[in-house]
Amino acid sequence: MTLRLEPPEDGDLAAWWRLALGARAAGLRPDQVIWQAPETADLFAAPVTVVPSPLLPSPVAPDEALIPLSEAATHLIETVVLHSSETRFALAYRLLDRLAARPALIGNPADPDIRRAQGLAKAVHRDMHKMKAFVRFRSVATPQGERFIAWFEPDHHILEATAPFFRRRFAAMHWAILTPRKSAFWDGKTLSFGLGARREDAPTEDAMETAWTAYYAAIFNPARLKPDAMRAEMPKKYWRNLPEAKLIPGLIETAAARTGEMIASGPTTPNRRIVPYQPQTKTRPS
Repeated sequence: MTLRLEPPEDGDLAAWWRLALGARAAGLRPDQVIWQAPETADLFAAPVTVVPSPLLPSPVAPDEALIPLSEAATHLIETVVLHSSETRFALAYRLLDRLAARPALIGNPADPDIRRAQGLAKAVHRDMHKMKAFVRFRSVATPQGERFIAWFEPDHHILEATAPFFRRRFAAMHWAILTPRKSAFWDGKTLSFGLGARREDAPTEDAMETAWTAYYAAIFNPARLKPDAMRAEMPKKYWRNLPEAKLIPGLIETAAARTGEMIASGPTTPNRRIVPYQPQTKTRPS
């Protein structure tokens, strides 16, 4: 018998663990489970039995389950769940089943499941890094005071996993990060999540943009310009969300001339006074 489990909301790791461990407690093998939402069911596929999660055995937290998963295995499985691949839930559940039986398998990069999982995890970690680097908050005046709003379009379901980084870094601000699938909100006390939004719901500029772009232009070093490396680290898909991005074409165009001017001007003499070292003599207490 094949059973269909309705996958949890994207990015909800706790919900996935509850469902996966409940299925595991019910004795469901990976080949007995189809992770599929009702609206994506194949009309021509063989009949399956839908098992709502409340009917599964009472779930337990990962660290309380009788499954010998290492911290590395748990992290790998959770990262796979955050990927946008349609096969992520099946792969994660298969990893859960296989790593429970063979914990050392995680150290075998030649295994197809491990290799596939590591590839998905690498993409998710890169997406999280890009979110931390390229989210730009803009100030909005409200009756309740100043609020900060940012727009970001992640490739994977990373918002819930990455939002705590912004909570720690901008703890004193009241902010919102809007994405197409889900939004994150911090009111100074509670981090919460809501529905997705549109790009038009986020402000496109604020009063600080002039100062920020002036600062970016001032610190831009034309002698260190590497356009290919810049595009690899900051792909053009993020440019429309970055206020400094409108300066990049002009900075690249004038980089050669500015570098030539720097070379022609020659080195400058540092304006500093070097104080000779004077050893201190210790006096013996009387």
